Amino acid sequence: MAFNDFFAGEIATELLKQLLSISRKSCLCKSSADNLITSIEELLPIINEIKYSGVELSAIRQSQLDRFSETLRGGLELARKVLASGRWNVYKNLQLARKMERLEKQVSRFVSGPMQAHLLADVHHMRFETMERFDRLEGRLEQRLNSMKIGKSKVKKMIIGRDDLNVVGICGIGGSGKTTLANEICRDNQVRSYFNNRILFLTVSQSPDLQQLRARIWGFLTGNEAMGYTNNLFVPQGKLQCEWGSGPRTLVVLDDVWSLSALEQLIFRIPTYKTLVVSRFKFPTPVVNEVYNVELLREDESLSLFCHSAFGQKWIPPTANETLVKQIVHECKGLPLALKVIGASLRDQPEMYWASAKKRLLRGEPICESHENKLLERMAISVEYLNKKVKECFLDLGSFPEDKKIPLDVLINMWVEIHDIDEEEAFAILVELSDKNLLTLVKDPRVGDAYSSYYEICVTQHDVLRDLALHLSNQGDVNERKRLLMPRRDTELPREWERNTDQPFNAQIVSVHTGEMREMDWFRMEFPKAEVLILNFSSNEYFLPPFIDDMPKLRALIVINYGTNEAILENFSDLTNLANLRSLWLEKTWVPQLTNPTVHMKNLRKLSMVLCKVNNSFNPSVIDLPLIFPRLLELIIDHCHDLIKLPSSICEVNSLQNLSITNCHRLCELPADLGILKKLQVLRLYACPELKMLPPRIGELIGLKYLDISQCFNLRCLPGEIVRLASLEKIDMRECSQIVSLPPRTALSNMKSLRRIICDDEVSWQWRYLEKTNPNLHVQVAEKCYSLDWLDG
Repeated sequence: MAFNDFFAGEIATELLKQLLSISRKSCLCKSSADNLITSIEELLPIINEIKYSGVELSAIRQSQLDRFSETLRGGLELARKVLASGRWNVYKNLQLARKMERLEKQVSRFVSGPMQAHLLADVHHMRFETMERFDRLEGRLEQRLNSMKIGKSKVKKMIIGRDDLNVVGICGIGGSGKTTLANEICRDNQVRSYFNNRILFLTVSQSPDLQQLRARIWGFLTGNEAMGYTNNLFVPQGKLQCEWGSGPRTLVVLDDVWSLSALEQLIFRIPTYKTLVVSRFKFPTPVVNEVYNVELLREDESLSLFCHSAFGQKWIPPTANETLVKQIVHECKGLPLALKVIGASLRDQPEMYWASAKKRLLRGEPICESHENKLLERMAISVEYLNKKVKECFLDLGSFPEDKKIPLDVLINMWVEIHDIDEEEAFAILVELSDKNLLTLVKDPRVGDAYSSYYEICVTQHDVLRDLALHLSNQGDVNERKRLLMPRRDTELPREWERNTDQPFNAQIVSVHTGEMREMDWFRMEFPKAEVLILNFSSNEYFLPPFIDDMPKLRALIVINYGTNEAILENFSDLTNLANLRSLWLEKTWVPQLTNPTVHMKNLRKLSMVLCKVNNSFNPSVIDLPLIFPRLLELIIDHCHDLIKLPSSICEVNSLQNLSITNCHRLCELPADLGILKKLQVLRLYACPELKMLPPRIGELIGLKYLDISQCFNLRCLPGEIVRLASLEKIDMRECSQIVSLPPRTALSNMKSLRRIICDDEVSWQWRYLEKTNPNLHVQVAEKCYSLDWLDG
């Protein structure tokens, strides 16, 4: 008899029932029956485990277990005889009792001997295979959630199986997995092979810069991708509906498209060119030939995804309230983003917290609301129970444009200024929001590292979560809101703002998102409590708002141009009236000339210039940085390609603690008197390939803790004076190929504070000598890493 047949017959279970009856009724057989019950109860869990596992057994084990099954079968017959024997037949009962004793010994010997060994070995084997099967199941589940379930095969068929379709679409509610599906399509080997890797993925968003997007597409189609970043002059005007001849197969994915008019500007009609449109909206058939509507998850898939976020596994754990979990999953209505976010928010919370969450989800379901508004109400629960300060930080994210990377440095600095926290606490809040799936922290090995440069690291946020932040922030009277935010880029300020200019606006954060603004485009507004002003725009010229004068408490000003070229800022002189301004971030602008009578920011602590034109502002003959910025602590200059040399007056800014000059490819000279900066703790000179030497007086930077010269390819040596940096803790010199030798080992051994060296393999052996004399030192050989992520707006 086959082993599985034996267990399918439930012999052991049936025998156990009979033995329980014997234990209650027969005095002579009670002891043997009780011992057999104990043995079989210990055996049953293993029996059931093997029963449902489908484990294949060897011939020897099969034979042994077959014999044991016959023993149990005989025991079952014996138990039935014991129960059928009358009390008056003493002799027969004694015989049956002896047989029960022999059965007990047989079962006991087998269970404690070969049975235990074989079964435990097989259970171990079974569990191992079960884990493998679970791993494969988990992989298949993820694949199904991200591809099969939401129509990967259907979309692939529209793209590579239908030559008659030029424009196809993916449509669905925000957070339903549209972008995930589009990314899966782009990564699919069959799709990539069909288009010979000619695939371009672009995010359009609510407020698209159509000119720049058209240039990107045109440059990609014509094989001149660089044109998409630098020049729009050669892009055909009007709607790109031109008829071309045949060319190489090309796929362009337009993600997050909000309007038909924008879409029509970005479509070509070329036989071998296909467009995949990803949108919350379904566009008419003449424009988008065929559309796949993203399906929401089924109940079982929803439960698996929710449990993964809430419990870190794909099923409901025994300690959880199964009914409560399923009720909450049901209220998420199969939306992947809602399942992930709500699941993460409930993780490790007590049952009463879950019960409260369920009630709130139920109350947030008015019949008249659209599915989108229902989602916002359901998503709001994941924010409601956040710590007050963490919740405020989440709501601040609505201040930034959709589908744009938010520089981590901007966030951290803004939170420090307005929430009375330090950088470490701000970073901890960022991690908490990331852990709760309320934002996405761009994966970067430097995140959270000591002395890491936050301005090179970004966060992103799903558009539904941004909608939630806006929804929660835009409640109440417009003059009383804590955040006054424009939800999307527009040509003018909101009419609601203009109608209420007769009273002051009490917002702490003001965020404006427009195109080009001239002086006449602004109207007067009063902001007596504003501490942060964020100006997002896309243009070549921009007049700073006159109401900056009416922001006496302004502490942080963030100016970001999302246009193709650097913008000229007008009215910059108004900044001289901002006595409390502590942080200024300028991105992709011309920095006005910093002449002494024009600009005087006595309380500015941090100045960041990213992708800016700066050379004219640093005219050594007219600039006096100590007079302009008497309390400056941090100066960041990043991707400013016209910077050739720093003004010598920077060495007189005695307060300076952090100097970061990065990705400035024409910088060739540092001030000779750099050593005067006694308070400088961080000197970052990352990716400045024209820099050939460090000033000898660098050894006088007695407070320096971190030196970054990585990717300074032409830097020829470390000056001998570097050994005088007694406070130096960390050096990053990866990809400095010209540096092949170091100062003498005996001199380097005096650098007792060194804790970490990041360098190339070629020079690492010289540093490793110091590890012998300095047990706290760790030498790390870096892997080469190149990134053009900064090109993506």
